[in-house]
Amino acid sequence: MRVVLDTNVLVSALRSRRGASFRLVELLRQERYEIAISVPLVLEYESVLLRHAKELGLARKEAVALVDYLCSVGYRQEIHFLWRPTLKDPRDEFILELSVAAHCDVIVTHNLGDFKGARQFGVSVMSPRAFLARIEEDE
Repeated sequence: MRVVLDTNVLVSALRSRRGASFRLVELLRQERYEIAISVPLVLEYESVLLRHAKELGLARKEAVALVDYLCSVGYRQEIHFLWRPTLKDPRDEFILELSVAAHCDVIVTHNLGDFKGARQFGVSVMSPRAFLARIEEDE
């Protein structure tokens, strides 16, 4: 199963080892699902992780290493088309575009309401907890 992890899921995973977001990062390492990445998403991952590194308890080098890891395991997708505007927040459009171009099943995010337009493209939107339940159900 291929998904797009919204940046807020990574931040949440780094804030607490007890939540569904952290468990999803662990399952990514176990190859239980695949993430899709694009240049805009990787740049956002890096920007947000570096900006919040101190509060997340990360050294700059660790934040960059995490992004490098995500690049090494992620399915790289170029985006050659745009459907803007579809979502209420234009800053989220690139995530929807990536999910459609990479034939993703799900966008995993804490901001479910931000992706209401995703269904028209055949992409589900799930919270980390709901996606984790789906993965564990498939065992």
